Amino acid sequence: MPVNGTGPPLALCKARLETANVNILYEHLRQITEAEFVDLLKRSTLAERRPIDDPGCVAAMLKHANLICTAWDDSKLVGVARSLTDFEYCCYLSDLAVDQEYQRIGIGKGLIRLTQSRLGAGAKIILLAAPKAEDYYRRIGFEAHNSAWLLHAKRELA
Repeated sequence: MPVNGTGPPLALCKARLETANVNILYEHLRQITEAEFVDLLKRSTLAERRPIDDPGCVAAMLKHANLICTAWDDSKLVGVARSLTDFEYCCYLSDLAVDQEYQRIGIGKGLIRLTQSRLGAGAKIILLAAPKAEDYYRRIGFEAHNSAWLLHAKRELA
């Protein structure tokens, strides 16, 4: 089970948004199961780029994330923002997944806003966008950064 963040206090840990005749509940303390997470990844297409067939890795992804914000339509998980953060300087938003049937109604932005609300005033959100999502992040206010670097698993340093 994940451990959700204990960053700055938030007056409301739950927020409801009525959009497109859907009543979405946003939470930052509600735990999700590995099965719920994998199911959502599949419904969002993010599963194409995540190790959903490796239960140990999925368990670690949830266990070690320290801020998990979720979006619910009644008891159905329809969105998740999974982050690793120090709560004051930076927040790596590793996964932003929204069920395809619920996309384009503001759930992604709602999850990012909830993530921001849990961070200190100076903390910036950092992410690596899938190529198909680059326009989305630019459109909602993220700035492209040209000096991100990756070192793939077990790759030897030169």
